[in-house]
Amino acid sequence: MTLPANAATDRTFQVDLRGLVDLLSHHLYSSPRVYLRELMQNAVDALTARHTLEPDAPAGAFGIRLYADGSVVRVEDDGVGLTEADVHTFLATIGRSSKRAEKIAEQRADFIGQFGIGLLSCFLVADEIHVVSRSARTPDAPAVEWRGRGDGSYSVRTLPASSRPRPGTTVTLTPRADAAEWTRPAQVHSLARHFGSLLRHPVTFDDGTGGAGVAVNPEPAPWAQSHPTPGARSRALAAYGEEVFGFKPLDTIELDLPAVGLKGIACVLPEAVPAGRRHGHRVHVKGMLLSEQAEEILPEWAFFVRCVVDAESLRPTASRESLYEDDTLAAVRDALAERLRAWIARAAASDPDLLGRFLQAHHLAVKSLAVHDDEILRMLLPWLPFETTDGHCTLDEFARTHRTVLVTSTVEEFRQIAAIASAAGLGVVNGGYTYDRDLVHRLPEVRPEISVADLDPATLTAHLDPVDRETELAAAAYLAQARDALAVFDVDVALRTFQPASAPALLMDSREARHERTRSQLAREQEGGIWGDILGALRQEAPRAQLILNQLNPLVRTALTIDEPELARTSAEALYGQAAMLSRRPLRPAESSLINRSFLDLLAHALRKDS
Repeated sequence: MTLPANAATDRTFQVDLRGLVDLLSHHLYSSPRVYLRELMQNAVDALTARHTLEPDAPAGAFGIRLYADGSVVRVEDDGVGLTEADVHTFLATIGRSSKRAEKIAEQRADFIGQFGIGLLSCFLVADEIHVVSRSARTPDAPAVEWRGRGDGSYSVRTLPASSRPRPGTTVTLTPRADAAEWTRPAQVHSLARHFGSLLRHPVTFDDGTGGAGVAVNPEPAPWAQSHPTPGARSRALAAYGEEVFGFKPLDTIELDLPAVGLKGIACVLPEAVPAGRRHGHRVHVKGMLLSEQAEEILPEWAFFVRCVVDAESLRPTASRESLYEDDTLAAVRDALAERLRAWIARAAASDPDLLGRFLQAHHLAVKSLAVHDDEILRMLLPWLPFETTDGHCTLDEFARTHRTVLVTSTVEEFRQIAAIASAAGLGVVNGGYTYDRDLVHRLPEVRPEISVADLDPATLTAHLDPVDRETELAAAAYLAQARDALAVFDVDVALRTFQPASAPALLMDSREARHERTRSQLAREQEGGIWGDILGALRQEAPRAQLILNQLNPLVRTALTIDEPELARTSAEALYGQAAMLSRRPLRPAESSLINRSFLDLLAHALRKDS
């Protein structure tokens, strides 16, 4: 028959199975080891369907048996099994899953897998998959054998009932030589325990040596076990956390979200972790391990815990190695975050020793939470440690002696003025660390009697005592020489008295002022060009840095009497260099050169004087 012009014809995709397996191995699955997880998962789903078919069957009546002797790997289950029609429908069609069968569609949520490609993972370690199955839905149906090969071909035949007396499925693989790493008996046993230690169905392993099968999951999940006392339960959960994660938890937090069937524990890390570093969490779905690195189960601020959970309703991605980001996962994340907040609140209310140890290790995590969480802020802000002019202490301790709290914007500003501010009786908090400035400014919300303000150079300068007029006049010539020497750095020079007397000079300069001076310098250098116009439009009157000499310091009093112009300039440069270094801010190349030059000039002057 000749088709009319422009007639459309339906075609079927031609699937290159080898190419598809290569795609799975390199882009979907993280490792060939997942073949065993997929086989165990299919077995669990088959058992779930069998229990749906026979709800009165006793617990443990149906199970999974693994066998590996180095030459074959076999996974056998007592699940619902397949008929010959099922085999043609589900095993011979890539992408279709028996879990989509109409009769069990309404129970789909009871199955771990949601994608019908799991069996293909077996081609990562073997060239042929041998399946023998007998259906429990159709007891009089014969057993059926399916052989699938890596080249895309397959064969199906029925077998006598005696070949498989009971319903269920057996999958047998003959490993390739290059897959020995994943199919050795010890490795298969290890993988089975790794993936299936929390499965609710009995799983056994046989290595072919003639001994009895070894239980892969001999005990239920630790949170599902009963204990004689709360203390015994707490110790058992902590021991499990230590076994799983390799550290002794500072405390364990039980997690229980009945709405999504989630249970588990969060283990509080005993030591601090870098800010923003997120640990992976162990997530099981219906007992099967899904991922050891599931960062998405908790919010970013919760990097002080590691969790192991088992959930019923979380949705895995296609690779079944991570969680699908949907509304359910978002709700679970929020609910688990609330459990962590509740634990912090309980520790604050009833266990100050635990709270102290927790804050000592994880104050940064709590600070990041307190910035956005009013409840945590009210509970814990007074307990959090800060760097202050009174040393490292809590804001509660600091507020007892300072009703007005000043806070710096940067670490270097705090280090510039800490000693002088302390001697002047000012209460200053280092706000340069992450979250600290924002938190200090929220202190009045917790302690209304306390006022908080940013510290600027003018505030500190106002607390430094001026010198008398006669001293000022006597020092005028030296101060003029010093201002001239330091003009290249946009630095003014003043004379004050302040404690401690051991400090010869104080450099008052802010990061914003330095940035403005740098921008002005660039505008001058680019004058006439487009960038010069842009920078010029942004230019503001840049405040100059101020070198404040301490008239109480013996070295400064001596310097003020110098009548040699060059020596006066050199001493002023040396005092500026020393103050710049004490500020602990990065030095500009010109400043480093000045420090070296002034030191050598003073050394040369001293040697000439002694000779």
